[in-house]
Amino acid sequence: MSATASRLIAGFDAGQTHTSCRLAWLEPDGSTRVAATGVGSGVSHLAAPHGERRFTAALTSSLEAALAGLDSRPPLAAAAIGASGIEQGSPVQALGQALAAAALELPPERVAVDGDERTALRGAFGDGAGILVISGTGCIALGRDAAGASHRCGGWGWLLDGAGSAMDIGRDGLAVSVQMADGRLKASPLQAALWEALGSQSAQEVKAAVVAADFGPAGFARLAPVVNRLAAAGDGQARAVIERSAQALAAMVRGVANSLALSAPPVCGVGGALQHLDQLQLGFAAALASELPAARIVAPAGDASAGALAMAAELLARA
Repeated sequence: MSATASRLIAGFDAGQTHTSCRLAWLEPDGSTRVAATGVGSGVSHLAAPHGERRFTAALTSSLEAALAGLDSRPPLAAAAIGASGIEQGSPVQALGQALAAAALELPPERVAVDGDERTALRGAFGDGAGILVISGTGCIALGRDAAGASHRCGGWGWLLDGAGSAMDIGRDGLAVSVQMADGRLKASPLQAALWEALGSQSAQEVKAAVVAADFGPAGFARLAPVVNRLAAAGDGQARAVIERSAQALAAMVRGVANSLALSAPPVCGVGGALQHLDQLQLGFAAALASELPAARIVAPAGDASAGALAMAAELLARA
């Protein structure tokens, strides 16, 4: 291919429920022009059962969906992937790099694999300073200062560190519901609403449902909208659950800001929970104003797929 020709690059945003692939033409002047997008299957942690197979399937299925939107099927020149559960410098990152290179038929030096929080941060702020907090099934905060130094708070896995996520909101709501059922707490509409959503009629059935092999963090996260709806209706226990998660998100942002000495950082809040749970969104804004009064909430300049495309373009610039 001529050095003056456009080259096809791909940016992937690989989450637990689905993976997005965005294709773009990298022009000779360094600009990019989005060509097509596609959606494929989701990923799990690479060390989890079937993790490698799910990672490969997520990349190939989303790429095929995106390529279907092109008139021809040119080869990829470079790709970058932001994936859930990838830790920088870890054996898991190295494994992801090898799997992605094989799946996309690219040399390893033309592939970058990183955590989806890092591609999202790049998309949100470009090369500038700022703090990104993601609240979806899980949650994490990541920031960068003007010199390029970064710091992360949270995101240590749902068994250890879920406060601020949809998973935790659903789990905490169910925990409250069984305490209502056995008399430790006064009953409220939250109990009946959650049990109806779960398809359970007793605390024993709730206990059995949450230990099922296919339940996991996503099962808890699916209950978060119920808690949010009851909180909006004034249920005190539901509001307390949402408030705990809102405060946890603000505390993560404060931790990043303190570590990077960012006194008045721009803050982007993204992810399904912050986008769709209005009570969490309102609570986070209030908690952040208390924890870090000089911070300002801003809209992201771009999404995680845009950040991944920028990283893919850099791979070719360094070649």
